[in-house]
Amino acid sequence: MNYHALIDTLMVELSALALDRYKFFSASIESPPLAEHLARTKLRLPLINGPGMYEVTAESLVGPLKPAFRIAQWLGEEYPTVLWHHGNAERPFDFRWFSTTSFKRIFIGSREPVQANLIVLAAPFHRRSLKTYSEQLRDLAKFAAMLAVSVRLVDDLTGYCKRSTNNRVMVSGISLGGWVTNIHRAFFNTADSYVPLLAGAALGDIFTRSVYRKLTGRLARASPDELRAVLNFEREFARIQANNVFPLLARHDQIIRFDRQRICYGNRRIITLEKGHLTASLVPGALRRHILRQLERLTRAQ
Repeated sequence: MNYHALIDTLMVELSALALDRYKFFSASIESPPLAEHLARTKLRLPLINGPGMYEVTAESLVGPLKPAFRIAQWLGEEYPTVLWHHGNAERPFDFRWFSTTSFKRIFIGSREPVQANLIVLAAPFHRRSLKTYSEQLRDLAKFAAMLAVSVRLVDDLTGYCKRSTNNRVMVSGISLGGWVTNIHRAFFNTADSYVPLLAGAALGDIFTRSVYRKLTGRLARASPDELRAVLNFEREFARIQANNVFPLLARHDQIIRFDRQRICYGNRRIITLEKGHLTASLVPGALRRHILRQLERLTRAQ
């Protein structure tokens, strides 16, 4: 095991000790599949009036959930828009100077401003404490509902941006946000470009085959087929033939396993970092360059 893989493994083992009884799906693994969650999730955007944070209430299969979004930069209707979704357990609206959130590190942590409108999303359960987040995700149905709500918010914001600017929209995110990115492409495909970082379409593999299974409860570990049936969306993803997805994976990632997830992209080119999951997330310059290359490509295509 190399350095990058070892860091992933140690991080997960320490997290498993900290979570104790709050492990993923330790209370229940009963859940409809992602497709049903998506079909039965409803939300309505608030009146949008310039930069700032906006609260949203969504109706889901597990009851009302509260995602949010923040228009962090609005340059104008003539610019493309990037919808960014954060990673697991982040507090995505924390832009303070000592913050380590992915949006801050990738988009506003550089002297070179991004020439695009920037909207950052917050999934349900992600604006309070880590304990609150962990408590909620003891149920597989709540995890699936959280994903569905984020995907629906992506879709509504995509529609809003296309109606209000008549310009192109890129959806991107890291880890959890990468999964949201790919789920939106698989089931809606209404954005112009998808840039998933550290994600694929076999989401169940994380909790059944990767080192991350140590963070799942005993019940979930004993029921891998049930988890895959709820979380995987490979068939839906493969049905989309458009050349509009530009993935980035890490070869030594012990959570988003490279050899398993690269299959989901078929023959498409995959940008590969010689990193693990954690060490890849700690090189925002490389992640930023990949996003900006696709943003330039998108701008040229307008």
